[in-house]
Amino acid sequence: MSTPLENYLTGKAPDKINAAMTAYVANLQQVAQVGPEIAASVVKELATQRAHLKLVASENYCSLNTQAAMGNLLTDKYAEGFPEHRYYGGCENVDAVESVAAEEAKALFGAEHAYVQPHAGADANIVAYWAILNQKIEMPALEEFQETNLSNLTDEQWADLRKKLCNQKLMGLDYYSGGHLTHGYRQNISARMFDSYSYTVDKKSGLLDYDAIEKQAMEVKPLILLAGYSAYPRAINFKRFRQIADKCGAVLMVDMAHFAGLVAGKVFTGEENPVEWADIVTTTPHKTLRGPRGALILCKAEYADAVNKGCPLVLGGPLPHMMAAKAIAFKEARTTAYQTYAKNVQSNAKALAEDCINLGMKLQTGGTDNHLMLIDVTSFGLTGRQAENALFECGVTLNRNTLPFDPQGPWWTSGIRVGTPAVTTLGMEKPEMAEIATIINMVLKGTKPGLTKEGKPAKGKIDLDPAIKKAATEKVQSLLSRFVLYPELDLDFLQKEFVK
Repeated sequence: MSTPLENYLTGKAPDKINAAMTAYVANLQQVAQVGPEIAASVVKELATQRAHLKLVASENYCSLNTQAAMGNLLTDKYAEGFPEHRYYGGCENVDAVESVAAEEAKALFGAEHAYVQPHAGADANIVAYWAILNQKIEMPALEEFQETNLSNLTDEQWADLRKKLCNQKLMGLDYYSGGHLTHGYRQNISARMFDSYSYTVDKKSGLLDYDAIEKQAMEVKPLILLAGYSAYPRAINFKRFRQIADKCGAVLMVDMAHFAGLVAGKVFTGEENPVEWADIVTTTPHKTLRGPRGALILCKAEYADAVNKGCPLVLGGPLPHMMAAKAIAFKEARTTAYQTYAKNVQSNAKALAEDCINLGMKLQTGGTDNHLMLIDVTSFGLTGRQAENALFECGVTLNRNTLPFDPQGPWWTSGIRVGTPAVTTLGMEKPEMAEIATIINMVLKGTKPGLTKEGKPAKGKIDLDPAIKKAATEKVQSLLSRFVLYPELDLDFLQKEFVK
């Protein structure tokens, strides 16, 4: 019996062989020999992603080059430590990979030091927090902390630990105002490590009020002043944050996980470039940066040694295959083509926001400066969860999101978050943004809250007009048929060979 790879190559002239497709088939063939159901799921996911309009602001499509860099024997190596300082032997090739990734990151962002080991953005933030603690204060409880099972600590024990760590203060953007869970949210470990304080956006404008932040910072006097967001649709003035940090004596840390691609692509420059102003910057490569899943820390040289100790202080062994993929993604981002892409992400977001507003939708802050926008769906009589579900039924993938001071809370929410990184990767431009706005509007208008058994409105249920669903789905599929994800890959062939 012939193999899938042989079936693909049979009868093809050399100039008709697609290298990417060949590699993809060969990879899946290896997987299918042991786990055919896993290979099938990979192919099904490709089909799913081709059939849905991805508007999740935190997702993207990395290149097949980046994907290929993840699947190799580098995953077999333990490499605790950092280049030239490992706790295992035989790490010279991992040293080379990690060094290339770090140098590429430094060159891409103009940073003094880069640490490419963190596995996720949350990990990177914890490494950064501990690096600052190690650098700035005496750590009498550090050894005790390393021996402590954090999952078993009571609130009283956490309070005692914070006391031993001198009750250091963290001040970050409130979760409901667009901050991230790891920025001091009460249910996250960051709020257990630190005496945590939050600043909010202005209730009327929805914008950051730098004077109010400065006043609060002078009252709190935090060790760490944290800027950055996961759901704030405007650019940030990091020069102003630097001034506030210097005035209150804080270390300035920035989480740019969402907008790193706009920094790398030279869209955010000068006062809007956090690397120029912050002491430590954390990020993830898999959002606007269009790289693999993982994280990265950039910092001033004075924090380099403390950051490099992320393993073993916080992290386990680094993932060499993921560092290889990060290196490829960073190289791709150091091109004029990528800079064009980043500019298009922003221009598409602005165009989509304007189109939505023209259709009568209410946007948080009245628009966007970056890659995302927040749409208030309460005017449609819906919760964010209902809007999310209705749009997904029509082939549009996005997520519900809280709005500042949201009465619906983080589960139901009053808004949805819409982003343009993925659709821009597919090649869509301003005309397609108008189509997307029309689809969103027609689905939201065609959806009503579902009813409970008692006939009362139910927050989680929807009543979507079948005619609207059919029309919206057709529009989505028409749009996606013109902008195919990974056009190098023959989905029909992959389904035939691997999905039984």
